[in-house]
Parts: sequence; structure tokens; C-alpha cells
Amino acid sequence: MAFSKLDYGYLSVIIPVYNEEDNVALLTERIDNALKGFQYEIIFIDDFSTDNTRVNILKMNLPHVTLIELRKNYGQSLALSAGIDTAKGDYIITMDGDLQNDPTDIPAMLQKLKTEDWDVVTGIRAKRKDNFVRTIPSKIANFIIRKATKLDLKDQGCALKIFTKEIAKELNLYGEMHRFINLSAFLNGAKIAQVPVKHHERKFGKSKYGLGRTFKVVNDLLLILFQRKYLQRPMHLFGNMGLIFFGIGSSINIYLLILKILGQNIWGKPILILGVMMVLIGIQFFTIGIITDLLMKTYFESQKKKPYRIRKISAFESKNMYEENKITSQIIS
Repeated sequence: MAFSKLDYGYLSVIIPVYNEEDNVALLTERIDNALKGFQYEIIFIDDFSTDNTRVNILKMNLPHVTLIELRKNYGQSLALSAGIDTAKGDYIITMDGDLQNDPTDIPAMLQKLKTEDWDVVTGIRAKRKDNFVRTIPSKIANFIIRKATKLDLKDQGCALKIFTKEIAKELNLYGEMHRFINLSAFLNGAKIAQVPVKHHERKFGKSKYGLGRTFKVVNDLLLILFQRKYLQRPMHLFGNMGLIFFGIGSSINIYLLILKILGQNIWGKPILILGVMMVLIGIQFFTIGIITDLLMKTYFESQKKKPYRIRKISAFESKNMYEENKITSQIIS
């Protein structure tokens, strides 16, 4: 099925920027050229830049460009969150402000999302133009995500993505979670497609990525996996760990008890201390599981949150039957 550009409704292009004074005007021009015929807005989120980024955005004075200025440097995740919260579009597009993403890829990604009924379409940088140091955290994250989840994406770190409004508004971004938007959406039930996109070398400004972010990436990944996998059933994690430690400790203590019955001296053996510690650790993990489980129930019930998300309801037959019954009842009466 072919769609006209107006069939896509209103688009929101979200771009977090930090010290990108030489890129913002050129990026806006490229987006305008790529999205001719579409209805769209461009939202720049200035993450407390120390150069003329904010000034250069204001100088453009374009009606479809919005500037959000943050009070301090919060990081890319919260900048994205501010942009998504402000966005009015039916589809939300995210991209970096360093000119490495190519806006000409957006129309094809939009077409794939709408015609094939995806919730998210993310880019794969087929010929990535970054240096080796910048790719290390990305490769580590991609490897861990593939091993720990069923999400098999080739490139988790590509900033060029398109979301349906419903999926984008459900994302809770903080810390370094912008690196795991695909994973967060996937664990919320989103259908994700990936397509090859162009990638360019950075011409202006300096990269904000480095090897030092590797540890942040791993820590945030473990956090999001726990929140999404065990948020509603923490007892399955802590309870199982408690049972394992308690079982090992109990086995050690039973072994020592048998030795004691046989007349051997067990006092002062390091294994005795280990057995007692394992039992206590097991009890602690089990107790943590119970407390966390109660906290999660309180979290959902106090805020009236649903522990499930509905992607779509298609009830055409039921609706038609309701209309027919309504007409029949009117004729009888």
C-alpha cells in the first residue's frame, strides 16, 4: 500500500545538542530538504551548551523549529526525554546533532514503519565512520543485550530511530538509558525493525563519547534488564539467589554435622564459617525478595499503574455486531 506524505500525519524530529554551534543550521537545512511535503516540527534540546549553539538556533527564527533550553547539563537521556515530552507528532524521530545521521533516510524508514506495521524502526550504520575507541562501548552493549535478551539488533547505538507516538511516550529515560532505547521499547512490547542507513564523519565539533563511558553503559544495562525483567516479580530473582546460597550453606553445615557425629573436631575450620555465612546470605536474599515484591505491589497499586501495556485493539467484528444489534433493537422498539 502506497501512502502520500500527508498520510503520515505530523512528525516530530527530536535532536539533543551540546556544543554543536557549527552543525545546527546545516542540520536544519538538510532536514527541511529531506522532509519536503511532510508536516513536521524540529525540536532542538540544548543541554546547557557552553558555545553559541543556542544563539545559532534562535538566529534561524523558523516557525517549525522549537528550542528547549535545559538549566544545566543533564545528559543525552534527559534531553531526549524533554524533547519527547514536548513533541506533538504522530511519529517521533530521534537523531544526533553532529551531522553524522543523514535525514534523507527518514522517508524510507517512515514508509517501512507504516506499511509493515512496526512500532519502531532503527538504523544500522552499515559503514560506520567513528574511531575504534568510540565503538568499544557500543560493541560491548550489543553483545550483552544479544546474550541477555531475545533482542537481536546489529546496531543498538544508532541515534536515527522512528517511533510511534504511543511507544515513545512510554519510554522512561534517565542516566545513560538513551543507549538502550531499543531495548526499553522492546521490553515494553514494541515490534522493532532495522534498516541500513548512511553514516557520515563528524566535520565540526568534538565527539562526546569515549572509553570512560563503557562502565556506565554496562551498569545502566544491568539496571534496565532488572527493571524490565523482574520489576513485577523480584522474588524470582532474589528468591532464587537466596535458595541457592541457603542450599549450599545448608549442605556444608550438614556435612560438618556428620563429621562432628563421627567424632571429628570441626571447630576452627574455615568451611564452618563459610557454611554459616552462606545460610545467612541466603536468608537475606530471600528477605530482600519479599520486601521488594511488596514494594512493587505498592508501586503499581498506589499509582494505579497497569502491569501490562496494550499495543492495539482491533474489534471490527464486535463493533459491527454492536451496531447491528443497536439498529435491530431500535426497529423492534
